[in-house]
Amino acid sequence: MIRNALTRTLLAAGVLLAALPAQAETINLQQAVEMSLAADPRIKEREQVIEAARGMLQEVQGNAGWRMSANAFVGLAPKVEGGFYQDGNTYSGTTPRSDGNSFNGVSDWTHLDFALIKPLFTFGKIERYGEAAQGNIDLKRGELKQTRGDTVYDTKRAYFGYLTARDTRVFLEDMQGRLNWAIESVERNLEEETGESRQSDLYALQTAKGMLAKYVHQSRAVEKISLDGLKVLTGAGLKSELTVADARIEPVAFPQLELAEFQSRALLERPEMQQLEAGLRARRALVAAKKADRMPDVYAGVIGQFNYASQRERLDNPYLNDPFNGGGLTPVVGVKWDSVFGVTSARVNQAQAELEALNHKKAFAVAGIPFEVGEAYANARANHDSQRDLAEGAAAARRWMVASLADFSAGLESADKVADAIKNYALAQTEYLRTVNDYNMNVAQLARLTGELR
Repeated sequence: MIRNALTRTLLAAGVLLAALPAQAETINLQQAVEMSLAADPRIKEREQVIEAARGMLQEVQGNAGWRMSANAFVGLAPKVEGGFYQDGNTYSGTTPRSDGNSFNGVSDWTHLDFALIKPLFTFGKIERYGEAAQGNIDLKRGELKQTRGDTVYDTKRAYFGYLTARDTRVFLEDMQGRLNWAIESVERNLEEETGESRQSDLYALQTAKGMLAKYVHQSRAVEKISLDGLKVLTGAGLKSELTVADARIEPVAFPQLELAEFQSRALLERPEMQQLEAGLRARRALVAAKKADRMPDVYAGVIGQFNYASQRERLDNPYLNDPFNGGGLTPVVGVKWDSVFGVTSARVNQAQAELEALNHKKAFAVAGIPFEVGEAYANARANHDSQRDLAEGAAAARRWMVASLADFSAGLESADKVADAIKNYALAQTEYLRTVNDYNMNVAQLARLTGELR
């Protein structure tokens, strides 16, 4: 009874806990970035690609070790009765047998041949292919770093985009409230025929109301899309309750480095440049490896063979060999040369051409990356100064709107002037918020272009 009561109590508690609403998780930008880096499947995919590249290096290095080849089978051999000489004599006689083509039945035949060898000298094949494989690993690491940078950038875009849309929506809804109050005041004046408002005043305010409504709907959509994107990037899931810690969007600090330092850092630390350097190392090693393919391999090892047929006599004569009965084992040192000269030369030319193409690509990157960094820096500087001036303009527009509403309440201002003030304040404030978002993303882009991961 006690056990049943305890079970019912636990079940009831579980039902109550399940019925409670899920607690929202609040994260800041740095936490969002860390969560995204830990959850992004694209990063996990790149990590596995690196593991595959490591496997290729291990395969190349394994070619320097021992190699085993073997072949074993059970088949049939001609049956032979009697010895080496006619009349069935094995060890004595005068005339050897001459019935080798006669069929006297079949015998079981067991065959085994094997070779255990180790390369001693390959003229640099294994070393050069190993360097190419290591360069491929470094190339894949660069791709991983680039993917991580893209994830950080995408997370910042979703985070700042959500803050911008939310702040814009809250601001415009406040404007809607103020505009609705003005419309109600005009409608009341027209209904009471006080002469303080005209029908055109109502039309002007209603026009402004329609424009505001459009922007409110758009900001709500962007707000939801950005938050959903943040949920996906962080791995929280679309059905999760996720909120951000920032109360409003704020401009980030302007980078303290000079443009020349940004450009120099990009040429050294940007993932694409690291990939190019790794690719060049791999291509150079590959060209050397293709040239080494023209040369033979020197090896040492042990080879042997064993044959057994139960229905045949074993011959121990050192000059005669029965392919179905007997065997041998010997250490060997040899040279193996397997090269098709025309094909090998073509492969060398192909590898050399790919190396030259990569050299030209590097030359373009060296010229283009500083320009790209300079462009991002200029945009960041322009939007930094713009958002500062727009903040002052938005503050002035707010004062204009407040003064117009106060004058309108006192009957000293017309409704169309109030509508103009509201529209200009809405335009200035939303443009300020958008410019802050653009500026923050310019800084994020600058960090991505210079290989900075934070």
